[in-house]
Amino acid sequence: MKTKQMLGLLGAMFLVSGLTATMTYKVMEKRTVQELADGLAANDGNSHLVQFTPAVSRGSVTDNDFTQAAEKTVNAVVGVRNRQMVQQQQYQSMDPFFDFFFGNRGYGQQQPQQKAREGYGSGVIISADGYIVTNNHVIANADQLTVTLNDQREFEATLVGTDPTTDIALLKVDAKDLPTIAFGESDNLKVGEWVLAVGNPFMLTSTVTAGIVSAKARQIGMGQRSSGNQMNIESFIQTDAAVNPGNSGGALVNTAGELVGINTAIYSETGNYAGYSFAVPSSIVNKVVADLRQYGQVQRAVLGIRIQEINPELVEKEELKESEGIYVAEVMDNGAAADAGIKKGDVITSIDKVRIKNFGVLQGELARHTPGEKVQVTVDRKGKNETFTVTLKNSDGNTEMRTKKGIDALGVKFENLSAKDLQKYGVRKGVLVKSVEQGGAFARAGVHEKFVIVKINDVVVSSDKEIEKVYNDLTTNRSADQDPVMFIVGVYPNGRAAYYAVDLSK
Repeated sequence: MKTKQMLGLLGAMFLVSGLTATMTYKVMEKRTVQELADGLAANDGNSHLVQFTPAVSRGSVTDNDFTQAAEKTVNAVVGVRNRQMVQQQQYQSMDPFFDFFFGNRGYGQQQPQQKAREGYGSGVIISADGYIVTNNHVIANADQLTVTLNDQREFEATLVGTDPTTDIALLKVDAKDLPTIAFGESDNLKVGEWVLAVGNPFMLTSTVTAGIVSAKARQIGMGQRSSGNQMNIESFIQTDAAVNPGNSGGALVNTAGELVGINTAIYSETGNYAGYSFAVPSSIVNKVVADLRQYGQVQRAVLGIRIQEINPELVEKEELKESEGIYVAEVMDNGAAADAGIKKGDVITSIDKVRIKNFGVLQGELARHTPGEKVQVTVDRKGKNETFTVTLKNSDGNTEMRTKKGIDALGVKFENLSAKDLQKYGVRKGVLVKSVEQGGAFARAGVHEKFVIVKINDVVVSSDKEIEKVYNDLTTNRSADQDPVMFIVGVYPNGRAAYYAVDLSK
């Protein structure tokens, strides 16, 4: 893949012209068959002069009729508007304590510096009571999310949870009796099978395009997460359905109108459609959505190994008997693979009888499982096939379900500041907000990265431990009718002071 080529994180759509072309194809096919039939009848007894198979036996006319699938899906695909406040309203304090930290910046003055920036994407309604699945990058850094239905109704959406590793997010709107798309089996898709992509390109309402499945378990090198070393899960369905800006988070459906994927990315040098689009399979989406609804985060299962894809050099170096699969380069102590008996040098060839041809297939198989579940892993060990029953674990090395407890529920990471850092930010005490997780309490309040917290509820803080103490006091020592709120005072690197009210009741 050339470095110039960009992976625009977009969705997919089905243009009217695409539908027209399909309809034209059907009419031409019918006419050709009729002409052949007429010719055969004209030959009278000389039927051996013309040989053909009637269209009804091929089934292509019926298979290529996408009208029912389109009708079943367009109303369940929505537009998602992401509104971000690029600059917060700046308030100047009349609090002497505030000025002790930030200096006298003009008592009682107010300097409006507020700007809004909007982005657009798509989403898919998966439940009649308002749950909507979309891409994580569609809702990233949003201060306000608005969902627009195909009938032009608008709803404010709340973020239930996100999973950056699969680029999936779950929203919720307060509505009833909404049209939905039922989940289908992405595992049953075959290369060459027709699929439809439904989305909202260029801020248009639900639009449909058609294409075929070009490949499965495709990796496109979207890289690592910015917040750590965990790799993105890439096991995409590749199609040639046309996509363009605004389609991210839209539906990929089969000809039965079932959801088989969420359109996520394109392969393009310009940012517009260039022949290839990629969707997260419904088998992965279904697992992610279920976990977000139940736990607020995805329960990810791992084998506890370091791997390497098979190539000719590795085959020669390690004298491998198997030329296709995943090479086990290292087995982690007390991991799922180690407990089952898998060893360094083994080549994983299948999981639950699914052939593991590359890393994308391996990721796709593991992404649908939860810690504690058992899988059958077949390996090639020096030319001999062996199958192991593996009880999958989480990255902590156990099978417990993870839930966000205590201060982790804030969805934020803090960093203590050195004396040099404090001088850099122009404060005497404070704690840096290193990262903000979408959907967390801090994100909902509008707090952004690199914000330095000076005090919370009139308590000066200088370490993450002090913030945790304030949080614990606030959430444990309160009356039943009192909503816990953290009133935060701080400053950004550009010197802009800001106040936030972080509601902990949600």
